[in-house]
Amino acid sequence: MARTVYVVTHPEATHHVDGLVGGWFDSDLTADGRRDADAVAEELRARIPESVAVEVYSSDLLRAQRTADPIAARLRTATVLDPRLREKSYGEAEGRPQHWLDDRFVAPPAVGDRLTHDEGLRGAETREAFARRIYAAMDAITAGAVRHQVIVTHGFALTFVIAAWIRMPIQALGYVNFAAGSGSITTLREDDRFHNRQLAELGDVRHLGLR
Repeated sequence: MARTVYVVTHPEATHHVDGLVGGWFDSDLTADGRRDADAVAEELRARIPESVAVEVYSSDLLRAQRTADPIAARLRTATVLDPRLREKSYGEAEGRPQHWLDDRFVAPPAVGDRLTHDEGLRGAETREAFARRIYAAMDAITAGAVRHQVIVTHGFALTFVIAAWIRMPIQALGYVNFAAGSGSITTLREDDRFHNRQLAELGDVRHLGLR
């Protein structure tokens, strides 16, 4: 039996509308975000047969938990919280106005060492440290035998969830980016014969309608 992993990026959060830096800043979903989380839950219930076992994993940040809760309820399971699925930490910039970060951010070089680049923000994670904790989470999540799983995470974190799924070496992550909107569903699959892994669909938001 093939394995399918649905990766959900949390919908609109308060830091989005307030113009604040997210990262580990523990913002909540907005009213629109909560409606979108319900829409995600309904879509996943329609995609996953009721007769099969399913696991739901989530970042422990509030906006991700609020997204995972209706999903787990509709799928009749519990949410497993994993802090390794958090967004990248922006250190001292978290919770501050976005322009505060923009004024201080040191962009990575076009060539050279992008993985351990210092962005000029005290306490911020490097790209490599961020990737390694997401990879560790994915190793743990995919170690079991359950064939239907849901992972609720964040927009930037999605890139490394996908990269971990396809076994991209960490040393090759300097430039990779898989962009998807808030409240999106990305579908990952592994076939049961060759055990090839694919990115079957990136950032589907059709369940959100026109919003």
